[in-house]
Order: sequence, then C-alpha cells, then structure tokens
Amino acid sequence: GIVITPLLLLLFLGSSSSVPFTSIFSQLFMTVVVPLIIGQIVRRYIKDWLERKKPPFGAISSCVLLMIIYTTFCDTFANPNIDLDKFSLIIIVFIIFSVQMSFMFLTFLFSTRNNSSFTPADTVAIIFCSTHKSLTLGIPMLKIVFAGYEHLSLISVPLLIYHPAQILLGSLLVPTIKSWMVSRQKALKLTRQPKAPVKV
Repeated sequence: GIVITPLLLLLFLGSSSSVPFTSIFSQLFMTVVVPLIIGQIVRRYIKDWLERKKPPFGAISSCVLLMIIYTTFCDTFANPNIDLDKFSLIIIVFIIFSVQMSFMFLTFLFSTRNNSSFTPADTVAIIFCSTHKSLTLGIPMLKIVFAGYEHLSLISVPLLIYHPAQILLGSLLVPTIKSWMVSRQKALKLTRQPKAPVKV
C-alpha cells in the first residue's frame, strides 16, 4: 500500500504534476512502517510479560478503531465543501458492495481450484483477509498523500463505506461459509480414509 499508492498517483497524475513523492514516502514510512518495526522489536522483550498479564488489547484495539471511524465520519460530513447528494451516495454504496462481493468471489474461485493446495480453512482465511482493508491504515494514507487537498473529505467517503460494508458482508456470509467449510472438510476426510480390503 505505501509503495503502490504513490506509484499509482504518479501513473494517473503524470510525472509533470507537483506531487511531493519524497515527502509522501517519508511520512508514510514514519506513520506505518516505523511503528510496526518498533512494535515487533518491543514484543520480543515483553512477550512473556504480555502472556502472563494478558492486557485487554482486543478491547483497546476495538475502541481505537471505533474512535477513528467516528472522527473520520465527523471530519468528512462536517465539511461544508463536501458536495455529495443522496443518489450519488447510493451509487457509491452499490459499487462498493459489488466490488467487495466480486473480490470475495474471485478469491474463493482462486483458492478452490483443483490444482490448489489450500485447505477449506485456508480458503476462508484468504476470502476474508485478502479482501478486507482497515480505516486505521487507509485514513492516515489518504491524509498524507492528499494533504491540503480541498476535497479530501469526498475522497475518504468510499473508504468510510468500504470498511462497514466488509464487516456487514462478513457477518452475513459467516454461516454460509462455515457450513461450506465443515461439509468440505468432512468430504476431504472421507476421500482420504483408506479403503477396507475386499475379501474374496
């Protein structure tokens, strides 16, 4: 994401545009990569302590994500310059749901091919992990790449819809995907069981 996004900007905007790519790369590196590296280094030294104490990182993460979503929604729709009518918003929602469903369907087809070595559990992980994107990375990237752009709020609308859409679609598809996975695992177990010798 931090490499491809600026390259796509260069491709679509052209090399003659005044986009500060060096500044974008450095800011994205400091915002995304450096905290990740520091976290991995610190984790090596406090891993045992974390396993003993078990801090509620899950709840903290959910609260932080909720605050990011809330503040981003507030920043977006409180902007008086945002020009988005209801019909356009409905079209965007429809497109995003279609894109999300298409991605999930394509990853399902790819991971269940005959020559694929993926297990049913792998397929479920691929469907959800490869098609889901988070606001926690997307919003900082937008704010860095499009810093100072007057229509930043408008640009963030698809991402604001995409994130809740993936949660909604995921929750709706879980029962179906779970039943598929269980039945597929049972079928694989039956095919792998050695056949009883036939008595003559």
